[in-house]
Parts: sequence; structure tokens; C-alpha cells
Amino acid sequence: MTCKKLTGLVAATFTPLTSQGEVNLSVIGQYVDYLVLKQGVRKVFVNGTTGESVSLSVEERKQLVEEWCQKGKGKLEEVIVHVGCSSLKDCQELARHAVKAGADGIAVISPSFFKPPNAAALRMFLQEVAAVAPALPFYYYHIPSMTGVHLLASDVLEGIDEMIPSFRGLKFSGSDLLDFGQCISCNPGHWTYLYGMDEQLLAALAMGADGAVGSTYNYMGSTVNRVLAALDKGDLAQARTLQFQMQEIILFAMKNGFSLAMNKQMMCELSGLALGPPRLPLLPCDVAKAQAVAQKLHSALGHQ
Repeated sequence: MTCKKLTGLVAATFTPLTSQGEVNLSVIGQYVDYLVLKQGVRKVFVNGTTGESVSLSVEERKQLVEEWCQKGKGKLEEVIVHVGCSSLKDCQELARHAVKAGADGIAVISPSFFKPPNAAALRMFLQEVAAVAPALPFYYYHIPSMTGVHLLASDVLEGIDEMIPSFRGLKFSGSDLLDFGQCISCNPGHWTYLYGMDEQLLAALAMGADGAVGSTYNYMGSTVNRVLAALDKGDLAQARTLQFQMQEIILFAMKNGFSLAMNKQMMCELSGLALGPPRLPLLPCDVAKAQAVAQKLHSALGHQ
């Protein structure tokens, strides 16, 4: 299997919900246009952490994938679908569906209730999912802060291409740059290494990241594209300045209770899209606080 290497910015999409907490597919066409036209982001990661995937039913996740693939046709360059679940059978069902829907790749997190006891067990789980969609590029999604699975990603990747011929890379959403660096230095260069901690992206790029998947790229994508462009030109000072500005905004948000709920509300404030509240057990955030962070962003970066 050959495929183009996934690089650059990938927006981890929010799941639009109605005020009653039902999936609102009608917003996705506008969402695609906003990402492409306003943020310059043409790649998406659907049904991940930002998309509240573990709070959605299998059927809802399928509907979202179909809508993103359909509305993104001719506009988006890549639709990567997260198919991870606690149930292996649900993962496989979603992986098969991603193929039918026309997705460009699939990703899987570790199961988090019954946790794999070691890296070999996790590789076996990933192998069983990838096997039902062998034509799609497969990515391991490493996010120990959410799964509670604190295996080193570099250990998980050891020998994984022998078990999963479709394996194409890693989404690393952790702060351990030693582990991330080992993933890059000890594995093939044709794999994709995407970093998922928006506030320290520049450090990961210096380590060799090929790009990034993140929630703030939904509304700060245009700024982060400037970071990437500055690095491409060898202008580290400009890239650093932009990263520091992003850090200032994210730190201000954290001091005001930054959470998925606030993040989603910020996207509503900044994009004008009606994305609705998060789904229980998450609670809506204080709108005034989200608006304050949005104003901070405008002050630091201008209108995105």
C-alpha cells in the first residue's frame, strides 16, 4: 500500500450537538467551509477526544464520519477517523465503516477501562482493528492523560509494522518529548509523526514532528500555519514569537478553567458556528469566561 505522507495541520473536530444533546449534522458543511476558508486547515481528525467520541454511540459516530466525508469532498485533503473504543468489535465495525464512507485513514487509542498490561497486548489489539481495514493508513493515537495507559509510545511502536502492514504513524498527545523523540529516531522516516499538545508544538517540530493534530487549530489554525511557514523559511525567531503568543492565550484559558466545554464554546464564539453544549457527563462552561478567552485571543492575534 502506498499513500501520501500526512503532514501539516490537522484540526481535531468538535461534534455539533443540539441544545437537547443530539448530534447536529446540519452544521458540518459550514464547519468545513470555516476551516478551509478562514483557517486554511484542510485536514481533519474526526471523532477523537475533542469530538467526545467516547460519549457517542457507534451509530452516531458513523453518521458523523459520513457527513464529514461527504461535505469535505473536494474541499478537505484528508479525513482521518478515530475508531477507538473499549470494545474490539465496535472498533472493527467503525473501521470497516470508515472504508465504506471514504475516509483517508483511521486511528485508534488504547482501551482504557480494561487496560492492556503491556505494549505487546496493545499491539495485538491494534492489529485486530487494522486487519479489517487493510487498505486504509493506520495510526496509533497515544493519549495517556485520558486513557490512563502509561506505556511508552516508543515501546508500542516496536515491531508494529511487521504486525500491521498498513501502519503509517503516530498521533502523540503527551508531554514526554523524550518518548516522542525516540519514536522518531528509532523508526522509519516514511511514517508520520503528529504532535497533539498545541502549547508546545514548536518543541515537537524541532524534534522532527511532521505536523500536528489539535483542538485549538479549529480557531487558531491560521496562526499555526504561520508557525509552520516561518520554520520552513528558517525564521525560528518568528516561529517562536507566534508559539509564545499561543501559549499566552492557552495559559490564560487554563487559569480560567480551560476544558473541553470551554474549548467548544470558544469555537462557537470565534467561528459563529452553533456547535451546542458538550454531552453529559460534561457540563456547559461559563460563557462569560469563554468570551473573555476569545477576547484575549483577538487582542493577541487579531481576528482569525
